[in-house]
Amino acid sequence: MRVSEFDYALPAELIAQRPAAERTASRLLHLDAASGRLRDLAFADLPALVDARDALVLNDTRVIKARLAGRKASGGKIELFVERITGAREALALIRSSHAPRAGAELVVGDGARVTVVAREADLYRVRFAQDVLHLLERCGAVPLPPYITHAPDAADAERYQTVYASRPGAVAAPTAGLHFDAPLLARIAARGARIAHVTLHVGAGTFQPVRVEQVEAHHMHREHYEVPQSTLRAIAGRRVLAVGTTTLRALESAALSGAASGDTELFVVPGFRFRVVQRLLTNFHLPRSSLLMLVAAFAGLENVRRAYAHAIAQRYRFFSYGDAMLIERAA
Repeated sequence: MRVSEFDYALPAELIAQRPAAERTASRLLHLDAASGRLRDLAFADLPALVDARDALVLNDTRVIKARLAGRKASGGKIELFVERITGAREALALIRSSHAPRAGAELVVGDGARVTVVAREADLYRVRFAQDVLHLLERCGAVPLPPYITHAPDAADAERYQTVYASRPGAVAAPTAGLHFDAPLLARIAARGARIAHVTLHVGAGTFQPVRVEQVEAHHMHREHYEVPQSTLRAIAGRRVLAVGTTTLRALESAALSGAASGDTELFVVPGFRFRVVQRLLTNFHLPRSSLLMLVAAFAGLENVRRAYAHAIAQRYRFFSYGDAMLIERAA
């Protein structure tokens, strides 16, 4: 398949720059892939669409304040973006500077914290901090808002670019389908008899990267760490699995494919993929030509997705991380 098949034109004013006033105040487009039927709903209608047959699976990763401003020891300005924490004082990071730093270079970030460049690994750098990475990021880092959100991150973003159930630090992008939930709505879903379970997939910076090749099959996914607890495997057994977000789906399907309940995944889901676990997907609207849009097309069918996105644009739905949501029922 060609990447151009996953392109569409989006008016810039439909890119949500701020979240809805309340987490559950977004809209919900309901797509039945078998019939192609579309329904315009409110996100607060979701509990009425689940019951005791369902298991709602959430990604409990927590977004870290991954952006650090700093300078080289020589004085040149840099930005260090922690892509993946690999140890208490080590990480893989993007480094933006006028000249690429060499192995052994010393950087100063935040409030004077020292960082050593250990080695380059493709587009990333392996770096070593003189102190605990998470503590430094929490103290000095900035919320890593996606590039299509144009304002500088503020206190409101620190709260709203995080799910209410986030508990395991490590993501550099939010699992955005989960941003619509608050505690009362989750309680309403549990009261309907649905099981609520969790996985962890630490979302990497690659989630923002466009697919730059022309042939879909030539694209290589970035690596992300996932964990699927045994309690979640028990909760989903014999139930319809409603994955909240593409990251939850990738964690569950990666575990099913590999037989490993935890590990690193580079799973690239495109049309033709055979889903083994997930029957229902809750997701936001995704960027043109993105791997996430390809995943949704694999789940719902490309023509269904084209119609759904055209409908959403015509009805002025809000797009991307802070935007509205879709609930997709997969065809058998």
